[in-house]
Amino acid sequence: MKLVQRFFLSVLMLGIFATSYAQETTEIVFHKSHEVKKQKAPFSDVVQAGNLFFLAGQIGMDHSTRTMVEGGIKGETVQVIKNIEAVLAQHDMKLENVVKCTVILSTMDDFGAFNEVYSKFFTKKPARTTFAASGLARNAKIEIEVVAVR
Repeated sequence: MKLVQRFFLSVLMLGIFATSYAQETTEIVFHKSHEVKKQKAPFSDVVQAGNLFFLAGQIGMDHSTRTMVEGGIKGETVQVIKNIEAVLAQHDMKLENVVKCTVILSTMDDFGAFNEVYSKFFTKKPARTTFAASGLARNAKIEIEVVAVR
């Protein structure tokens, strides 16, 4: 085998070993919800894999009253972001730690109004995917899930 081919084969093998090792040694933690009423839910608020934190989607529910907030898409977007901030705070993070957002709107007609609110909070501009889907939980107008890095 030529020297260059051996070199690239060695680099490839090292990459496969490193990836395999990282997957085997990364601890995965399914964190308990900081909200007592959500601790029996069939999902985790946060799953941690190394320094990555995968947050479950949040809707515009005021968790102290367990009711959806008023104010349409803008009011719900503010509440969703407050809910995300509360979950992040439990893990000593802020919105600045967010690297990816997935946004689900009940209708793309709300995109402009949502974006007005969103851009005031997510000033670092994390990567984002936005789409519309009908039938969000609690008849919500918006749901956002995020990935954060600590």
